[in-house]
Amino acid sequence: MRSILYQQYTSKVVPALMKQFQYQNVMQAPRCVKVVVNAGYGRQVKEKGVIDAIEKTLSLITGQKPVHKAAKKSISNFKIREGMNIGAAVTLRGERMYQFLYRLINLTLPRVRDFRGLDPNGFDGQGNYTIGFKEHLAFPEVTAESVDHTHGLAVNIITTAKTPKEGLALLKELGFPFRTK
Repeated sequence: MRSILYQQYTSKVVPALMKQFQYQNVMQAPRCVKVVVNAGYGRQVKEKGVIDAIEKTLSLITGQKPVHKAAKKSISNFKIREGMNIGAAVTLRGERMYQFLYRLINLTLPRVRDFRGLDPNGFDGQGNYTIGFKEHLAFPEVTAESVDHTHGLAVNIITTAKTPKEGLALLKELGFPFRTK
């Protein structure tokens, strides 16, 4: 059984993108490759309870166990040493990715406080998009009663789009609520 969002992608999004950008082949249409959900520990690097809470939150939201990310360089001002764990990340691909994106579009984004639409300028040069959340409580899997402290997280959507214009068209067709300029 395929995700609702994947069925929508194959039946509606690909034909619309082929028409809009005059693609000759279905494989030229941009698609989502992976979604990376990550959270940094911030000042709480030394507190084991906070790290466990972030790990639990990420696994609740995504359904996968997060991988801890280590610092690549030492930064003395932030008291970070090379090799020290400074964050956690989960990479979603395939069916889990489409299920996560469906929940993100239809459940999480409407729950964000003072939400007026996503910023269309959040694309990098290739058509990948990043969404930042100030509080992880926006996700319906996390209950406010079970949380000791709130933390932010980022959702990176990696696509095969070659330009930000193609990436914006792909995500708009998938149903992401972008604000108008």
